[in-house]
Formats: sequence, C-alpha cells, structure tokens
Amino acid sequence: MSSSVSVLAAARSRYAFLQLATGFLGATAMFLAALLMPQPGHAQGRELPDFADLVERVGPAVVNIRTTERTPDGPRTPFRRRSPTLQGSDEVPRGEGSGFILSADGYVMTNAHVIEGATEVYVTLTDKREFKAKIVGADERTDVALVKIEATGLPLLRIGDVNRLRVGEWVVAIGSPFGLENTVTAGIVSAKQRETGSDISFIQTDVAVNPGNSGGPLINIRGEAVGINSQILSPVGSFVGISLAIPIDEAMRIADQLKATGRVVRGYLGIQPTDVPRELAEEYGLNKSKTKGAFVRQVVPGAPAEKAGIQPGDVVLSVNGKAVDGAVDLRRTLGALKPGSSVSLQISRRGKLMEFKSNLGEMSPQVVANNERPPEAEGRSSTSAKAWGLTVTNLSEAERQAARGVSGVRITAVAAGAEAVGLRAGDVILAVGTADVADVKQFDAVISKLDKARPLPVTVLRGEWAQFLRIPATK
Repeated sequence: MSSSVSVLAAARSRYAFLQLATGFLGATAMFLAALLMPQPGHAQGRELPDFADLVERVGPAVVNIRTTERTPDGPRTPFRRRSPTLQGSDEVPRGEGSGFILSADGYVMTNAHVIEGATEVYVTLTDKREFKAKIVGADERTDVALVKIEATGLPLLRIGDVNRLRVGEWVVAIGSPFGLENTVTAGIVSAKQRETGSDISFIQTDVAVNPGNSGGPLINIRGEAVGINSQILSPVGSFVGISLAIPIDEAMRIADQLKATGRVVRGYLGIQPTDVPRELAEEYGLNKSKTKGAFVRQVVPGAPAEKAGIQPGDVVLSVNGKAVDGAVDLRRTLGALKPGSSVSLQISRRGKLMEFKSNLGEMSPQVVANNERPPEAEGRSSTSAKAWGLTVTNLSEAERQAARGVSGVRITAVAAGAEAVGLRAGDVILAVGTADVADVKQFDAVISKLDKARPLPVTVLRGEWAQFLRIPATK
C-alpha cells in the first residue's frame, strides 16, 4: 500500500512540475510576444512627430516681407502697365519673401536678396499688423540682412546651436512661398556644411522651400532657429528636393555686425585664390600630405599680399598655423579676421616652403585683373622649347618694373601643345616644374635637362592671373 501511495505521490509531483514548467514557458512566450509586438502609437510618435504645438508656439515670430521700388521715369510699357502702382505713390511691387523676429523691440532677420534694390520694405506679422521697416544693413556675400520695425513686445525665435544639429534630424520651415503666408513644411537635415563655392557652407535639407520662403527660419524640433532658408537647387526654379539654409551661427555673427555698424568688415590680403590643381599638387609633392592649400592666381597691386612678398603661383598652406583646406576655406579664414590683424602664412613656392607675415587690410570691391598685352620684349629670344610649341624671350625693363618683383620669360609665339592648352603670346612663364626661370638663359638650362617627349609643367602669368599647366609634347 505504501509503495502504491509513493508512486501516486511521485506522479502528482511530476504533473505539478509539468504544469509549472508549462505555465512558465507560456508566460515567457507571452512576455516575449508583447515585447516584439509593434506598438503603433509609440512607433508613430518617434518616426513622425507632431509639429502642431511647435508651430503654434513659434509661428507668430515668422513674418512676411514685401518690397517695393520706385517707378522709373519714362513712358509706360505694356509690361509696366501690368504692375499696379500703390495708391497715391509711384511705388510698384518688387518682390516678396520671409523673415523672423530676433528681438522683442523689432529687429528682423531675412536674406539680403529679399530686400536688394528695394525702395521700401514692409513687414507683416501673423496678426496682420503691417509695419514699414528700416534697412539696418545687408551683406551680399553671406546673403544675410537685418531690418528694424518700430514695435515692442513682439514674439521672437530662440536661437539654436548648429553644432548640435544632426544629419537625419527633423526640421521645419515656415515662410511665404509664392506669397502664401505662414506656410509650414517639414523634412530632415540631408547634410551639414554643404559646399557650393560660396563664402559660407550650408545646411542641406529636403524641406519643401520655394520662391517666397527666402529669409524664413529653419527650425529644429526644440523650436529654435538653426538656419535661414536661402536657396534651392533646381533645374525648374521650384522645389525638387534640395534646399539650402545659412547656418544660424554664421547669420548671427553677420547680424551683430550689421546692428553695430550697418556693414560687415572683413580682413583683406589682396589675393584671388583657387583650389590647387591636381597636376600642380603632384608636381610639387603637395599630395603627400593632408593639407590641400590654395593656389594664388592673382596678387592685387599694392595690397598687403604684394607688400609681404607673396607672388602669383604661390600655394598658401596655412594661416596662423591653421591648415588651409582650399580656396573657399582661405577666403573664410581671412574674412573672419579684422583689418589690421597680423597673420603668419606658410607658402609653398614651386615646392619650397616659405614663411610670410602680413597685416590685413579691409576688404574692398574686387579689383579686375589687367589683361592688356605687355610691351614688346627686349633682348635674347629662345626656341629651345619647340618640342612643346613655345618661343620665349626676356622681359623688357618696363615689364620687370610692372611685375613688381615677379620674374620670368615672356611667350612670343605658340604652336602645337602650347596652343592646345590655351597659352598665347604675352603670357609670362614664371617656373618650369619646381625651378624658377628669371631669364632665357635660365629657362634654356632647365629645358635642356628635360625629356622632350614628356609634358612640360609650367606656372604661367597672364596679366595678374597665375595658372599651372602641363603642355603636351609634339608627337
């Protein structure tokens, strides 16, 4: 009897254990299923945020800007008759854009191109109040402008930190595309520091931006302005997926100067830089380091660069110890410094490292290069470079004086390879490869050591503009 009881007890124990194990496994399966099951509300909230509260909070700080211009004198053409004149004035509509309020006392930021050429600027708030604005200043290089309206207690946008902005982050644009005021569009940051050859790098987004959005804010999900919508890249003139915004830190730096003095002051060295050609980097060994540098195409007469001894054909490698990443980087670095600042420049001249110091001037309108043909040369001529289609001669005394310290030989005739790469009579060869050539004798000495079947590397000066070329040999 006792044995049968013990067997029954053991059976009950096994059954209980199985029940417990089964229950445990079932609970575990349900728990895992709950974890893996999609949560529509939460997932949707993370992927597609609701911008309604954000727009309601920051929208009143975004304004519409319209501009007018005076009707020019003279008879009205059919086109001018279609432009309605404002009642009681000779003003006609010029354009429309957007802006946003920076301070409660009425400072408004927008694009320089929105107010360019305007006689009058009008700012309309979301509550439909309209003010005539005063232009405080505009900076064409960065496309930033500041205007002022006479009002107090205005809503304003907080300024965000561009450094915290991440590619893929949600952003919102508010503006007046095609005159449709307070239009809201959203998208993501597609890229930061997008280069277009401008004096600034841009924030690229896929936010729908169209004509009229210019000057409006790009806003992050915290409701802060992180940029000014400025440009679109499009073959048709309207949005196709690529919008560019000026980073707000750069815009605020410009706005502070405009507010203080009405203009932007930039340091000026007096050179026209371009990116270093690949062939030149290979010839001078510049491609062996990460430093890219900037090639000096022109040195403006009388500018700080000329006084410091910098010459066309030099390559600027660093400014005050900071490596130069290209022509745009050099322009920005110098422009950010104040006139009168002392700068140290590391230069590569035909592969030789040199150090220069200069005191910057103040940037002024661009000087146009003098491309007039130089006077007839004097002295010895050379045809030793016929393999490349070159005939050269010594510079005249007048040319040497006009060159202000730059020496070389002048081309008197071109054919074959020299003609094919665009050289012409009057151009001045400063160097062959890494060797400077001060006269025909030195030019001949360098040429005599070269393989006549290989391209000839030369640094050439035309007027005040330098260029590096490889002249193919005649086959």
